[in-house]
Amino acid sequence: MRENLSPETIAIVKATGPALRRHGVEITTRMYARLFEDASIKDMFDQAAQASGEQPRRLAAAILGFAENVDKLQALDGAIARMVQRHVDTGVQPDHYPKVAAALLPAIREVLGEEVATDEVLAAWAEAYTFLADILIGKEQAAYAEAA
Repeated sequence: MRENLSPETIAIVKATGPALRRHGVEITTRMYARLFEDASIKDMFDQAAQASGEQPRRLAAAILGFAENVDKLQALDGAIARMVQRHVDTGVQPDHYPKVAAALLPAIREVLGEEVATDEVLAAWAEAYTFLADILIGKEQAAYAEAA
């Protein structure tokens, strides 16, 4: 697990904030469409929240919040704690995170286009996503251990 994100990654991720504000729900909607090709993952989600658009909106807001606060993650402590609890409640495991990345990163490029979502931007988001996933996995594993 990385201790910190590089300044370059932080700058790139923060710079995507305006695009995420405008297109975040479209990105997360497409991401879920990709992710739900795996029925075992789809079964973990409240499909009513998907159909209403609530879940894509919540995730889009979380991604935007991460982008805007990637240089001050302590501002996200409450959101991360809620996410960890939700993930533990639904049985999220470490092997789910790469599947989400494999759905999210192409959705970013698809929605924003190659001129905005360049290889450099996607690499920064891959690094940032992995960094956040490592934080979540560590906290979730501690929560699972505590519950056992």
